[in-house]
Amino acid sequence: MKKKITIAYGDGIGPEIMDATLNILNAAGAQLEYDVIEIGEKVYLQGISAGIKPEAWDSLRTNKVFLKSPITTPQGKGYKSLNVTTRKSLGLFANVRPCVAYHPYVDTMFPDLDLVIVRENEEDLYAGIEHRQTNDVYQCLKLVSRPGCEKIVRYAFEYARAYGRKKVTCMSKDNIMKLTDGLFHKIFDEIGAEYPDIQKEHHIIDIGSALIADTPERFDVIVTLNLYGDIISDIAAQVAGSVGLGGSANIGERCAMFEAIHGSAPDIAGKNIANPSGLINSAIMMLVHIGQNDIAEKIQNAWLRTLEDGIHTGDIYKDVISKVRAGTKEFAQAVMDRLGQKPQKFAVSTLGSGGSKTLQLQKFVRKKEKKQVLGVDVFLQWDAGSANDLGLKLEQLNGDGLKLKMISNRGVKVYPEGLPETFCTDHWRCRFVADTFNAENPDDLSSVKDVTHQQIVSLLNRVTASGLDFVKIETLCAFDGVKCYSLGQGE
Repeated sequence: MKKKITIAYGDGIGPEIMDATLNILNAAGAQLEYDVIEIGEKVYLQGISAGIKPEAWDSLRTNKVFLKSPITTPQGKGYKSLNVTTRKSLGLFANVRPCVAYHPYVDTMFPDLDLVIVRENEEDLYAGIEHRQTNDVYQCLKLVSRPGCEKIVRYAFEYARAYGRKKVTCMSKDNIMKLTDGLFHKIFDEIGAEYPDIQKEHHIIDIGSALIADTPERFDVIVTLNLYGDIISDIAAQVAGSVGLGGSANIGERCAMFEAIHGSAPDIAGKNIANPSGLINSAIMMLVHIGQNDIAEKIQNAWLRTLEDGIHTGDIYKDVISKVRAGTKEFAQAVMDRLGQKPQKFAVSTLGSGGSKTLQLQKFVRKKEKKQVLGVDVFLQWDAGSANDLGLKLEQLNGDGLKLKMISNRGVKVYPEGLPETFCTDHWRCRFVADTFNAENPDDLSSVKDVTHQQIVSLLNRVTASGLDFVKIETLCAFDGVKCYSLGQGE
């Protein structure tokens, strides 16, 4: 029975590489039907800021599988990324990007590179929640959730087990972001303990990125947060030899999207010179996802054999190795001509063995924890004097069970006992805490009386009455007796 999928031809080189990919799928005997939707530049320019028409969502939600060519997002005017919108709207929490070296046919210094990056796809800084708060300061919120971490970490281990991978590496920056990235690392350790057959390691993202650029062969599966994953995916693809060959999958519990990792390249559109390999490899991943593994294997082997036979598009063509400089259509025809053949130098694909690689993930179960409000951070816009001046002014607002503990500017404590060398903007975090804190043992919360919403509202009224301008607040909470907010640097 044929599987109906949604396809979009996209912009720039998108229509050419989609035609090439569909011709290969059909020639290989893929059991597919196609539902075409329009997305991208034309839709944006019709005044639809999301880049996709409302009725197109019906196709995506019905078919649940989306093969997508790259699109062009017009610059400026507040257009939102369609990729991010689609991933988040359809719950596509896992971005899976294999990075493989095809030496000697594609130049690389790392001929043995073969790793997979599993990137969280829905949250982190890509939540896109930004504000300008003062004349000087802009804010972007980093949101990391326990269910988001659990889903992506478990997916990485399940992927490794399903595909015979031996090691999973976590990358985060939990030495600095101890709550958000710290949660990701903690959950990696917790879930990793359930997979004793798989090696586990953790790297801080900066040295991890350097190692990908220097010795990528040491990695197998990497799991990381959204922004880091975006960056290291391109590093890995570049050191592998060509961003143009890479495909990716975006996997959710109900839907999935498959796309090349490169852009729409409008400068070469319509010239029959684009390399369709990225979308071909995405389609191979799609076939495995829907259980047509034998067809995926046939196409991958034919594609590898085409590279071996020296039939290369211009982006990877080399006089020493290449035999034919193929256009987009000619390259696709060469792959079709080799369907049923196997590579002679590359490892033969075995995607057809072992059945479907669809992974079964556990549902998130929320643990109920006791929440305690210990105080509030009040953020102010203020440029009328020094940190000491502001501190003395705020000390006058103590009362009703709250007292000023400290003021920070861009994260570093500037009152009390700040340093005159610290540069300050007009954006101040003013920390008020319950006056029942145990001064000798601030981690002992047993005697701390909960701060109420009414106390916070009363404090904000006093702030306003004093002529100060507050721009936001953040409550200071403990869960099950553990304080869950960061200290100021120097606090």
